[in-house]
Amino acid sequence: MTGKARRPNILLITCDQWRGDCLSAAGHPVVKTPNADALAAEGVLFKRHYGGAAPCSPARACLYTGLYQMNNRVCRNGTPLDARHGNIALSARALGYDPTLFGYTDVSLDPRQLAPSDPRLQSYEGVLPGFTVRQLLPEHQKQWLSWLKLRGVDASAGSPDIHRPVADGAAVGATVSNAPPVYSGQQTPAAFLAGEFTRWLGEQEHAAPWFAHLSFISPHPPFVVPEPYNTMYNPADGPAFRRAASWQEEAENHPYLAYDLGRQKQIKFRPDARGKVHDWSEDDFRRIRAIYYGMISEVDAQLGRVWQAVKAAGAWDDTIIVLTSDHAEMMGDHFMLGKGGYFDGSYHIPLIIRDPRHGNAAGGNVDSFTEAVDILPTLLDLLGEEPAPHLDGASLKPFLNGEPPAAWRDAAHWEFDFRSIAEGEAERHFGIASRQCNLAVIRTEHYKYVHFGGNLPPLLFDLKNDPGELDNLAANPSHVAVRLEFAERLLAWRAEHLDQSLALAELTENGLAGHAAGLPPHLT
Repeated sequence: MTGKARRPNILLITCDQWRGDCLSAAGHPVVKTPNADALAAEGVLFKRHYGGAAPCSPARACLYTGLYQMNNRVCRNGTPLDARHGNIALSARALGYDPTLFGYTDVSLDPRQLAPSDPRLQSYEGVLPGFTVRQLLPEHQKQWLSWLKLRGVDASAGSPDIHRPVADGAAVGATVSNAPPVYSGQQTPAAFLAGEFTRWLGEQEHAAPWFAHLSFISPHPPFVVPEPYNTMYNPADGPAFRRAASWQEEAENHPYLAYDLGRQKQIKFRPDARGKVHDWSEDDFRRIRAIYYGMISEVDAQLGRVWQAVKAAGAWDDTIIVLTSDHAEMMGDHFMLGKGGYFDGSYHIPLIIRDPRHGNAAGGNVDSFTEAVDILPTLLDLLGEEPAPHLDGASLKPFLNGEPPAAWRDAAHWEFDFRSIAEGEAERHFGIASRQCNLAVIRTEHYKYVHFGGNLPPLLFDLKNDPGELDNLAANPSHVAVRLEFAERLLAWRAEHLDQSLALAELTENGLAGHAAGLPPHLT
């Protein structure tokens, strides 16, 4: 680094399953997120930011590789990430950083590079290649549980049972309750990771820039939160749910929706509950939503601790911060919880970027459509590197300078794959092959078009007149031209973004021309 300007520090934060509308800076009428808002006041809030896929592993593959699902091919939790793909950690390492992980990345490693008996083949919770692990926190949460035990908390129930709501010393029954768990607001998984990051930050030498990835589980289910966050929001408050009059009416809208509604179980979201999600009442959904809002405020409080730690280390003015999520949360819309399918509620996620060197647009909002695949090229661009041309995303740096690009996408795109390789559940249900169990979405300000593989019919929504996505116009004769236009646009999008790893290179009599992904820069 001698003779060159010192590179900035990088702090990449993901908060799992955070809806993009659940920010007070974004205008939510109920949720209060003062620390995320403070970051937005010094950075840029991207109000129409969308994840590229769901659930966790596919969503993170888009974020980490800068490639759409059609190219990174991580279809489900457990689908291996092809080792030939670059990623955000390897890119940072190539620039001299030691990317350090706090939390998890949910990456299934390429089995072709491992021995058949390697235990890493038994879990989708592997670590993205390129990261140094400082504090791993996978689903079993054993590291956090042992930390709780040292603080006198009875953690013998393990995870997820430790997340059961408890009242008067006894587990609450099946009724949705806002009773807190056995651990306090200073003992959450987010508090644990924030503390570990703070301790690590105190060890860093100021001469060397650092790269840290804080991967918080909150506000991911189980939906339970300690005091005072469990009573912070009134279930009566909040916007109306976007849904039909009944879950049965929702199920009639599309075969996939009927399938998904039939599979959602309450126990996945509340360890003390039984039954189907759609059987919860309006009041139950509102109580769950109030708890979800409280979980957002809890993780926002931990963000405040992180901001203070960076400032106390004297690094605030030298640190680029990216705050986002992997995917979002349906939270009662369409009688559903969780993520997946095609609704906006599963894919609209927060994005705030603060670069102290690019403050021309500080405090500004961007209404252009941005996508998870934009994060990697943005960070490379902010670090003075040319993003590789085979990446599907584009740099957001111009927005940080208050100079929106003259040409920018007018739509968001995402994909969802519902194959079940191990069990074959979806394949049997629909009578189609694994490679047909997928959908792709193009969403503009006016319309959303959803195209399915196999024999499943498409969907078309007029979002201006039907923001709740309730009236499918795909078979409406008056919208045939619109449906055809968006089917062609989706096809053109896929054709443009088919894997370009080697397609942008050509061997000539003078050697390699163009760009070949994976080659060292001096050879391209």
